[in-house]
Amino acid sequence: MATSCQLTGKRTQSGFNKSHSNRRTKRTFKPNLQTKRVKNPKTGRMVKLTLSTTAIKTLKKWDEAGKIYDLDKLVAQK
Repeated sequence: MATSCQLTGKRTQSGFNKSHSNRRTKRTFKPNLQTKRVKNPKTGRMVKLTLSTTAIKTLKKWDEAGKIYDLDKLVAQK
């Protein structure tokens, strides 16, 4: 599975695990990515995308508001 969201561009981030004694070890924070089939409202075609859950919530909000957007243009920008 891809390691970045095709819509928002969220990627894996790095940081530290910090123990009780304040020792630090490297770790990664991975975004919650899902493969989703989404209908492009501009063209009416189904598109298969790898999206973060926040991007899925944003698209759902846009659909409820009746916003017309073009997924092909949004994905091409990232």
